[in-house]
Amino acid sequence: MDLEILSRVQFGFTIGFHYLFPPLSIGLGLFLVIMEGAYMKTKNQMYHNMTRFWVKIFALIFALGVASGIVMEFQFGTNWATYSRFVGDVFGSALAAEGIFAFFLESGFLAILVFGWDKVKPRTHFISTILVAFGAHFSAIWIVVANSWQQTPAGHHIVGVGDAARAEIVDFWQVLFNPSFLDRISHVFMGAWQAGAFFVLSVSAFYLLKNKHVDFAKGSMKIGVVIAVVASILQLVTGHSSANVVAEHQPAKLAAMEAHYPESAPAGLYLFGWVDEEQEKVTGIEIPGLLSFLISWDASEPVTGLQAFAPEDRPPVNLVFQSYHIMVAVGMLLILLALIAAFKWKTGSLFKTRWFLYVLVFSVLLPQIANQLGWFTAEVGRQPWIVYGLLRTEDGLSASVGSGQVLLSLILFTLIYILLFTLFIFLLNEKIKAGPEKFELKEGHMA
Repeated sequence: MDLEILSRVQFGFTIGFHYLFPPLSIGLGLFLVIMEGAYMKTKNQMYHNMTRFWVKIFALIFALGVASGIVMEFQFGTNWATYSRFVGDVFGSALAAEGIFAFFLESGFLAILVFGWDKVKPRTHFISTILVAFGAHFSAIWIVVANSWQQTPAGHHIVGVGDAARAEIVDFWQVLFNPSFLDRISHVFMGAWQAGAFFVLSVSAFYLLKNKHVDFAKGSMKIGVVIAVVASILQLVTGHSSANVVAEHQPAKLAAMEAHYPESAPAGLYLFGWVDEEQEKVTGIEIPGLLSFLISWDASEPVTGLQAFAPEDRPPVNLVFQSYHIMVAVGMLLILLALIAAFKWKTGSLFKTRWFLYVLVFSVLLPQIANQLGWFTAEVGRQPWIVYGLLRTEDGLSASVGSGQVLLSLILFTLIYILLFTLFIFLLNEKIKAGPEKFELKEGHMA
């Protein structure tokens, strides 16, 4: 098989597996702060039990996130040596900041969060919870800084030529606040909050269906509904803002997202469809002029299409089109589920409607699907560039690694990740089945 395809599949697989966990830890971190904060204010034992239960879940997710994340950084040096040399001066600062300022903050205070209940003062423990949650968010900031720089490079100049060329920082603040960073990090945060919210809703709905830990489930679900509504609506807002940045800085990606081929013409928005890339046609249902309107508030405004770019400079159109539209459809479904949950809570039927509780149990999958497809759209839509406009993906490969080596390591990674995921599901199931009763508050504890 082709070395470039194998290397991209391997990196995509490992990062896709890893990205199952950071959104959950970011989202659950917010829940932990809210739950323990509610306990500190009210001294209600239910909030204490909620916090202790979700801390155990958080620790498990954090451990899998760390284990799966280490592999990705090794691939920069093994499979993508030319790319690493090109971006090293830029990525090095962002990844170092993530390790020093975010990961160590999160992992350091995690010990107090998990093991410090009977060993530190209540306020100290709560501060640790806040710092762990902040560390999870802060870690995402630096990773998205690095990735956003790939999408919209800024604050650098190129030194050297040919294989020795590399990007060098000339303005760190321009690198940090590159054109796509703020919109992308807000979109990532909302996706993470959704992941945490629907995970909490799923477990809570499961308990209600089993008629177990009812008060605990109701308390968790109420917080989950609030965050689900806020995050889902803001996800739509941040998604629109991020798409506007794509329209300005990555027009080929935007054209692929809607399979807009004319070089310069008003563009519609497809509800769904299928792209024939050879004939440059889409079969589907389109709302004429809507893409132009969303970008410029003028349905007749021309939008740059794929024909403005040479065929070798276009991303895989149907893949980007499908992933983008499925992501949007899932996002709209999440908004609908959050609003239905809020309505049922207001009318007093949320905890009694069994069919909807079953829906919520399985809704945990939806934010994960949307998050994965969002990254897929962003990364495949950037092709054929690994650093947009500066370095092509095929030119970022390691010269000394063969396709056989990549294939073998991909097979091994797949087997190991299957085992890790099986272990994760088993341990998660055991913790959920055990429920919150293991964490009864002792007399005088944290009072």
